[in-house]
Amino acid sequence: MLMPMAMLMLMPMAMLMLMIMSSLRSAMPPMERRQARPREMSRSGCEVVRVSELYEFRPEDAYRFANSVGAEAYAKGDELHFKYCPYCHGGKNRDTNTFSISLKNGTWNCKRGSCNQRGGIIRLAQDFEQFSLGDGIDDYYLKRERYRKFLRRPIEVKDGAIEYLKSRGIPAEITRKYEITIKKETDNILVFPFIDEKDDFWFIKYRNITFEKGVTKGNKEWCETGTAKGEKRKPILFGMNHCNFENRTLVMTEGQIDSLSCAAAGIENAVSVPLGKDGFTWVPYCFNFLSRFDELIVFGDYENGEISLLEGMKHRFNGKVFHVRPEDYKDCKDANEILIKYGAEQVRACIEYAVQIPVPGLKPLTEIQRVNLADLDRFETGIKKIDMLCPMIFGELIILTGAAGDGKSTLASQWATLAIDQGYSVMIYSGEMPSWQVKNWIDFQIAGAHNLNDHNDMDIETYKRMTTWNAYSKMFVYDLDDAEDDQENFFKILKDGIQQYGIRFIVIDNMMTAMDYSAGLELNEAQTVFTKKLAKIAQDMSVLILLIVHPRKRLYSGFSNDEIAGSSNIVNRAHKVIRYARPTQEFTDKDGHYWTSSELSDCPIRMLTVSKDRMTGHVINNGIPMYFEELTKRISDTGAFDWRLSWEDKKPEQFEFAEDDIIPF
Repeated sequence: MLMPMAMLMLMPMAMLMLMIMSSLRSAMPPMERRQARPREMSRSGCEVVRVSELYEFRPEDAYRFANSVGAEAYAKGDELHFKYCPYCHGGKNRDTNTFSISLKNGTWNCKRGSCNQRGGIIRLAQDFEQFSLGDGIDDYYLKRERYRKFLRRPIEVKDGAIEYLKSRGIPAEITRKYEITIKKETDNILVFPFIDEKDDFWFIKYRNITFEKGVTKGNKEWCETGTAKGEKRKPILFGMNHCNFENRTLVMTEGQIDSLSCAAAGIENAVSVPLGKDGFTWVPYCFNFLSRFDELIVFGDYENGEISLLEGMKHRFNGKVFHVRPEDYKDCKDANEILIKYGAEQVRACIEYAVQIPVPGLKPLTEIQRVNLADLDRFETGIKKIDMLCPMIFGELIILTGAAGDGKSTLASQWATLAIDQGYSVMIYSGEMPSWQVKNWIDFQIAGAHNLNDHNDMDIETYKRMTTWNAYSKMFVYDLDDAEDDQENFFKILKDGIQQYGIRFIVIDNMMTAMDYSAGLELNEAQTVFTKKLAKIAQDMSVLILLIVHPRKRLYSGFSNDEIAGSSNIVNRAHKVIRYARPTQEFTDKDGHYWTSSELSDCPIRMLTVSKDRMTGHVINNGIPMYFEELTKRISDTGAFDWRLSWEDKKPEQFEFAEDDIIPF
């Protein structure tokens, strides 16, 4: 229905708007009308706009955030994982993979206890100025600080500033170029104007040039913080307006006089920080500026063996980071002191010979020391072919596998007895046998058949000689009854034993009983974590770890590394993989007997094969026949079991008796 124009003109504005809105609603399609919501009003009568109506999360916003802060990130499932948290940067220990963003709803958190930052995507836009959700959302929702610029006009460079800086080695033309002056109505307050690359004047820093510590009241340096209206001054880098962006290298100092010293030495793109070595609130406001450079040379203050700014900037600059070599500081603290004592040439040398920060985990080939394999500390197994072709070297994680009942544990305990005889301290973990049974087994292997009596046991004197043998006390058994049953405690005891008792040879029998996969990890993940930790301990602490692992529970005619049960990372992490099991192919034994396929199931002989040896590259696929002596639990590749350990060289204890009333010392 059309209304006369005169009536429309006389109608109150509020009623007119109401009619227009009503007609628009009636024109909506049915679906859109159902989705329209009634307006929600606040007590003051203002319409409430909810964030969910203003902004809806999109997964690409998470990726854009990662890109805007220069983060290394990867998607896994419904989360985007960051290598380093953008808030704490991994802390002092550079912890990784603690920060992630949900790709479903944009929520995020850092799992480092000392950081524990959490929130939604809008908070990221609030905290990181270089990240935007769009002009409308930024203007409406992001409550960023309001900063007010200084009026940009020519600054009168006063003689006091020129004379003072000349005393610090800075020529007058540099002072005039950077517009350094003296504060009004003073003759001792130096003024440093901070002007960005667009020639906008944002920040001022003051310095009392007559300051004496312990004498002068107040601070040596301070800055202009804001205006009477509560508007703040934006902290930026000093010297931004004098940078040449065709030169992609930026030099950063801690103090303004230090960056002026670099400029005085003819160095381009020298800037300095506004708030000292520990203040990095300027970074978000200079992010775009920093991104225009490929390299950053940190020329901080050198004190107590450390270069200021270096630790903070190496995580914040998205490019190559270099630093002045400590030796190039000579006996000076900073760039200005070097300029005064050694001149501009030495300042330029500091920049010219700056070195790149090493990437953790990467080392130049020139810094790696050559090692002769023959010089490495190794354990002698007593099996000639193994010791020659695939020697066991300390620092290795070795997998020993084979079917249940084939004798893996017996072979491992025999190697443990040989290890103590060679002077190494040993730890045995057995998740299947109690400690006393482990001891009984080992005692027979140490003794040998020639030390057993008619009852197949040892007499008291023999047993006493063996157990008072010095090397006997170097054998330690993991006490399952005494130790707490969790993986964290297992690794703690392992490391404590290595550090306190000098343990070098470790037997873990077996992986499934030693590891804990109840802490929210799947079995394969738990195996990967467990073997990774063992390999690192072996390498870092130069110990030999023998890990017993069961094969897959199925029949097979041959053997490969794929036959080991569990994650493929078990084999990947190991340095060596050894199999001790029943023979699967026909062979001739030491006595000339040919074992046919039909006889193999009853064969008492075992085959020792090596399917991986990362250290030497050798493998032993055909197998070494191994013979077993039931009485002593000894295993041999020759069929001889009568070897003697060094305790047998020990003479029986003898005692001397002194006569009455005579002191024997």
